[in-house]
Amino acid sequence: MAYYRTVGTVPPKRHTQFRRDDGGLYFEELMGEEGFTSDSSLLYHRHIPSAMVDSRVWLLPEAKSEPNHPLKPFHFRLHELFPGETWRQADPVTDRRVVLGNTDVRIAYVAAGRPSPLYRNAIGDECVYVESGTGRVETVFGSIEVGDGDYVVLPRATTHRWVPAGDAPLRLYAVEANSHITPPKRYLSRFGQLLEHAPYCERDLRGPSGPLLEDGQDVEVYVKHRAPGGDGVVGTVLTVPQHPFDVVGWDGCLYPYAFNVRDYEPITGRIHQPPPQHQVFEGTGFVICNFVPRKVDYHPLAIPVPYYHSNVDSDEVMFYCGGDYEARKGSGIGQGSVSLHPGGHTHGPQPGAYERSIGAEFFDELAVMVDTFRPLEIAEGGRAVDDGRYAWTWSGRGPQGPLEMPGGAG
Repeated sequence: MAYYRTVGTVPPKRHTQFRRDDGGLYFEELMGEEGFTSDSSLLYHRHIPSAMVDSRVWLLPEAKSEPNHPLKPFHFRLHELFPGETWRQADPVTDRRVVLGNTDVRIAYVAAGRPSPLYRNAIGDECVYVESGTGRVETVFGSIEVGDGDYVVLPRATTHRWVPAGDAPLRLYAVEANSHITPPKRYLSRFGQLLEHAPYCERDLRGPSGPLLEDGQDVEVYVKHRAPGGDGVVGTVLTVPQHPFDVVGWDGCLYPYAFNVRDYEPITGRIHQPPPQHQVFEGTGFVICNFVPRKVDYHPLAIPVPYYHSNVDSDEVMFYCGGDYEARKGSGIGQGSVSLHPGGHTHGPQPGAYERSIGAEFFDELAVMVDTFRPLEIAEGGRAVDDGRYAWTWSGRGPQGPLEMPGGAG
């Protein structure tokens, strides 16, 4: 997004000599998208940013996925991925569990208590939602303090690390793209400014503070990158001779930033608004939406919960991360749940929710939705915490007969 920032010290003219106090040169790095034709920033390093002294394989956690066949919806209980105190030994990068994925995007979850290694995703941008906890994201651009409800957007190949704080897990819902992640194009002017009808604006975005200047020798950086042949994701650990957090200043329009979901201004109407009204970001082959606490439909005959709908062109993934999600009452879904409603399945409110919503004036709910335009496959994390019953909750019975519904719903 073309929103200019500058941090630290930069020379008055780009691509010109910029010298240290001792007369030596700083090393200028252009970090840019789409082959010099899109957003970029210029970073000024104390050391040569290309230098490396070793390279070894990073064996990524098992992420093999399986097609959703035979077709059905799913409910995953993500908090069960890190039971008890196991989060204390987990870090926010190497211990992520992939739940769902396709060739455009991977959705992963982690509850962590210790800092991650230095890391960069060379495949695509990441949009990481902080479900709960506090911490800091340290990057070559500077540092961003994060907490409950923050989206953190990290451009492709940004070297960074996550540092949890406090005595509670830092719970992260990570959307790893194979593309760039931006605000919806309909909310941007042709020059990149967020427009008046957008549900958030530049004032709501928090960029890095800094610069961070660290010393160190033979430092490891974990890198996700395309597999040979371009099919799949592999990992490499690079060893660099000096610490990559050596940037004395930078300027430009490409950098990580945070945006808190509480600063999203919901768009409401007299009758139920479709999911695109709740969109917050987009990438190639997917969109990200959020459902926030809001006043609901005020037509005298309105039915505030969603109408039943068929995802003709997309799979819908909903992460329930706060409040009381009205349409899913009676399904077993709660805080930390993820539902998958695949294309080809007509879905909507649970039994009874349609009628109960009539007369409601406010929904106290918080959820992050990812809609993909290619079918999602079930990965290791999803298989581990599938509740095994969600597909049958609309009818009240499944292959094994009648289903006991949570809360007595039927």
